[in-house]
Amino acid sequence: MSPQHEALATSAASGDRKDLQADCANCFGLCCVALPFARSADFAVDKAAGQPCSHLRTDFRCGIHERLRDKGYSGCTVFDCFGAGQKVSQVTFGGTDWRRAPESARSMFEVFPVMRQLHELLHYVTEALGLAAARPVHKELRRALARIDGLTRGSAESITGLDVNALRGEVNPLLLRASELARARVPGRRKNHRGADLIGARLSGADLRGASLRGALLVAADLGRADLRDADLIGADLRDADLGGADLTGALFLTQAQLDAARGDATTVLPPALSRPAHW
Repeated sequence: MSPQHEALATSAASGDRKDLQADCANCFGLCCVALPFARSADFAVDKAAGQPCSHLRTDFRCGIHERLRDKGYSGCTVFDCFGAGQKVSQVTFGGTDWRRAPESARSMFEVFPVMRQLHELLHYVTEALGLAAARPVHKELRRALARIDGLTRGSAESITGLDVNALRGEVNPLLLRASELARARVPGRRKNHRGADLIGARLSGADLRGASLRGALLVAADLGRADLRDADLIGADLRDADLGGADLTGALFLTQAQLDAARGDATTVLPPALSRPAHW
């Protein structure tokens, strides 16, 4: 492994990955242009991919950022690019924005969603490297981290040509193994709700400690006062789920976007790396 990737793995293990956090000041408003959205409860209007949102200012900032929910754009408040926006803007395209170089716009907008998926994978691998119990797979995780990071630094053409689904297929077994090792410390039989349809489920006060909720549909589920300590929540859909009073201490692969999409209160216990959403 190169010195650069050794340093990358070290910073990942310590949880110090600022590059995996959105930095809108160094992005060309890509999530507000590249991605489409349809008029719904999450978005006030229809917008095609590649079409700038009407609220995007000339400085690439959102003109209604502080009022997104009031204006019908709650979908924007739960989106997280995991730092892909600034990577595309400043690295892939060298700091030249799509307004100054309109000939690059189409390519930039095609790269962004792919880069977002790569950065999401980097985020999960980084978290797995921070799990002491997952040490048996740390070596493989470091290799995966170096490989994915290298892919994010390729040309626009190489990035858009990637088979991200195949890459996920290679990385997911490592994340699953890391999860199993971390959850093995939880005593007793752990529930397996992987990919389960739990939309609107009544799980108030449920003992879900160490459970697998990978990819579970928990839309509008009642998880009030549920014990979710050390539960694996990677890819779980928590939109409008009630997390009031729930304990999420040590929850694995839980993202800020998932919390932002859910409902909670002052008694919800969160992992230290995540913040209580302002709308709770």
